[in-house]
Amino acid sequence: MDISSKKHLFPFSTLFLGLYSLILSLSPALRARSWDVDYLYAHWLGFFTWLFLNWLAEKHLDAKIPDRDPYLFPLASLFSGWGLLTIWRLLPNFGLRQSLWLALSVTVMLLGLRWRKIFITLRRYKYILLSSGLLLTALTLIFGANPLDIEPRLWFNFGGIYLQPSELLKLLLVIYLSAYLADRVPIRNKFFPLIFPTLFLGGIALLLLVVQRDLGTASILVMLYASILYIATGRKRVLLGNAIILLAIGFFGYHFSQTIHTRLAIWLSPWDDPSGFGYQIIQSLMAIANGGLWGRGAGIGSPLFVPVAHSDFIFTAIAEETGLAGTLGLLTLFGIFLSRSMIIALRAPNRFQRILASGLTAYLGIQSLLIIGGNLRLLPLTGVTLPFISYGGSSLLTSYLALLLLLKISNESEGSTPPPFLWSTRPYHLLTAILLIGLITSALLNGWWAVVRGPDLLTRSDNPRRAQADFYVPRGNILDRNNAEINITTGESGNYLREYLYPELSSVVGYTNSVYGQAGIESSLDGYLRGLDGNPATLVWWNNLLYGQPPNGLNLRLSLDIGLQEDVDERLSKHKGAVVLVNAESGEILVMASHPTFDANEFDDSLLNEEDSPLLNRATQGRYPLHQTLDTLFDAPPVQIRLPFAESEEGFVSPLEMAMVAAALSNEGISPAPRLALAVDTSQSGWVILPALGETASLFSAADAEQLIATFSSDEEAYWQILSTQEDEENLTWLLAGTPANWSGTPLALAILLEENNPVLAEEIAQALLSSAP
Repeated sequence: MDISSKKHLFPFSTLFLGLYSLILSLSPALRARSWDVDYLYAHWLGFFTWLFLNWLAEKHLDAKIPDRDPYLFPLASLFSGWGLLTIWRLLPNFGLRQSLWLALSVTVMLLGLRWRKIFITLRRYKYILLSSGLLLTALTLIFGANPLDIEPRLWFNFGGIYLQPSELLKLLLVIYLSAYLADRVPIRNKFFPLIFPTLFLGGIALLLLVVQRDLGTASILVMLYASILYIATGRKRVLLGNAIILLAIGFFGYHFSQTIHTRLAIWLSPWDDPSGFGYQIIQSLMAIANGGLWGRGAGIGSPLFVPVAHSDFIFTAIAEETGLAGTLGLLTLFGIFLSRSMIIALRAPNRFQRILASGLTAYLGIQSLLIIGGNLRLLPLTGVTLPFISYGGSSLLTSYLALLLLLKISNESEGSTPPPFLWSTRPYHLLTAILLIGLITSALLNGWWAVVRGPDLLTRSDNPRRAQADFYVPRGNILDRNNAEINITTGESGNYLREYLYPELSSVVGYTNSVYGQAGIESSLDGYLRGLDGNPATLVWWNNLLYGQPPNGLNLRLSLDIGLQEDVDERLSKHKGAVVLVNAESGEILVMASHPTFDANEFDDSLLNEEDSPLLNRATQGRYPLHQTLDTLFDAPPVQIRLPFAESEEGFVSPLEMAMVAAALSNEGISPAPRLALAVDTSQSGWVILPALGETASLFSAADAEQLIATFSSDEEAYWQILSTQEDEENLTWLLAGTPANWSGTPLALAILLEENNPVLAEEIAQALLSSAP
C-alpha cells in the first residue's frame, strides 16, 4: 500500500487542532467582547508537543509497519490531541502532565514496534502477565494512594507520579483470555472445562476490584470476559448469561451495597438531590444542554461547573463547547475506529491475534460507552476514563499499548482473507453491531438533552451558567413608572455586578444571585432582563454562536411609584404585613410593600432560616383568613401576575387579591387584571407594552358597588374604608379602601394586612396613600 495514502488524515487533524488552539487563545476576547484582555497561550505547548509526537510516530510507523491499517493511528492521534487541548483549556497544570504522559505513551508504542516476537511472548507468558497484574492490583490494598487523598486508593504514588494497576489489568486480561482460548477452543468441546481456569483467574481479578470499590473497572472486566468468550466460542448464551449476571449484581447491589445503591439511585433519579449526590450528573446534563446544537465555542463554555470535567466528564466538556455537532463528529470517529479495529480482527493471520484484536476492540468500545453513557445518563456513573481523551496517565498509556497491538496485527494481516466458514464471523459482526448501536443510542440521547430538553434544563434555578453569563453580559435595569432605578447592573465585562438601589423592594422585585438563584421579577421576567426575549431571534442566535452568550439585557419598567413606596415602607418598617395600592381602572400596582424584608445586596444563609420569613412576599405569597364581615361580603377574583403567587386555599386570601376586590368597588364593580410589569425597552421598537396576564372580572353590579361604597363611606374622609380586626390566634388587621365612583382623579384601591391588631396604623397608611396619590 502507498505510504502517502496513510497520511491524508494528518493535515486534517493538524488543521482542526490548530484552529481549536487559535480559538482557545482568542476566547477571553470573545467572552469579554473586548480586545483588552489577557489571552491564553499555554495550551500551544500541548499542541506543538502533539504535533511533534504525531510527526515522529508517523515516521517510525512508516518505517517499521508500512502495511498497517491507514486509519487507526490518525484517529487515535486526533482523539489524544483533542483531549489534550481540552485538558489544557480546563486545567493547565493537568494539561502539562498529560503532555508528558502522551510523550511517554507514544515513546512506549514506538519502542514496542521493535519487538518482533511480541505476540509469541504474550501468548507464551500469559499466566505470568496476568498474575503480575493481579499482584500489582492487590498491592494497592496495602500501598495504594489517591491523588485527592480520599477513598478508594487505586494508585501507586511514585514521588507525585500516580500509576493505576487496574488500567493495565484490563489489557492483561484481554491478552490472557485471547491466548488461553486460542489454544483450548479447537481441542475442547465441553464448555465448562474449557472456561474453568478463566473463571478462576477472572474471578480473582473481579474480587480484587470489588474489594477496592473500583466498580467501573469491575463492570468492564465482566463485559470483557463475556465478549471475548463469545468471540472465541460463538455461543450466544454467554452474552445472555453476562446480561443476567450484571442485572443480578445491580439488583442485589442496590439492596445490600450502599455504594451501588447510591450510584443506581443517582442514575434513576438525580433530581431528588440536585445539590448533593445528583449534582454531578445534573450539571453534566446542563453542560450538554448549554452546548446546544453548535456549542458555546472553545474556551467560552463553563465546563468546570461539572466536577472532574477533565477526566470522568471530559465528554461533557467537549459537548458544551462544541455542541451536538462536535459530539456527533466524535462519536462517528469512534465508530470508524471500532469498525476498523474489528476488520483487523477478521483479517488477522491466526486465531490468537484474531481473538486478541476483537478483545482490544471490545475493551476500547465498552469503556468508551460506559463513560459516555454515564455522562448522558444512559448508564450509571462508573468513574472510568474515555480512552485516548480523558486525563489519566495510566489510561493513556494502556490505550496506546492496545493501539500498538492493533497496529502490529493489521500490518501482519495485510492481504489476509477473512476466516473460513467453519470459523464463523457472526460473533465479530454481532459484537461490532452492539458497540455501534451503543454509539448511535448515545448520539440520539445527546441530541435529546442538547436540543429537546435543553431549553428547560437551562432555566432551572440551580444552573450556575446563567449567573456566570451575568458577569460578562449586562443585565437589563429595572425602573419604576417614572424611570427611577430600582435594580441596576454596574461594572465592566467580566465583573458585572447587580446592585439593588431600593433594598426594601427585595422581597417583591427580587434578586439574581450566583449562589441562591433568582426570585421575584428578576426571576419571572428573566428572559427580557437577560436579553433572550424581546431581541430579534437572529441577534440572540448570532450572540450565542459568536460569544456563547446572550445579547445585552433589556430594561424593564414597572408600575410602582418609588415616592409612594418609600412612604409606605417607612411606616411599615417595624411591623409585619403587606400593603397593595392599585389603579382601580387600569390594574397598575402603584405600591407593593412586604415586611419584614431584606437587603438583596447582603444576601447570606442566615436569611433562609429567619423566623420572620423576610424572603416571603406577603402581598402575593401570604395567605390570610378573612374576618366574617369581609368573608360574607366579597369573593376574591382569580389573580394572574408576573410574580410568585401562593396557591388558592378556601377561606384564605392574599393582600393582592383583596386589593383587586377593593378595585372592583371603586371601578363600578369591575376588577381589572393586575399589572406590575408595564413595558420593556427593545432595541428595534423602543418601549413595548407588556400586556396583563389575566382578564377583567365583574364582581358586582354598578349599583351594588355604589351601594357598598355608600355604606362604608363617611363624611370625614373623601374615600370609603372597610376595617376589620381579629383578636384571636391570628391577631390580624385588614383594611380595604378606595376612591368613590365620582372621583375626579385617578381611581385608587387599597388593601392593607397587618399581622397584629393595629387599626390605627392601618388607617394612618390608608390616609397617607389616598390623600397623596395622583
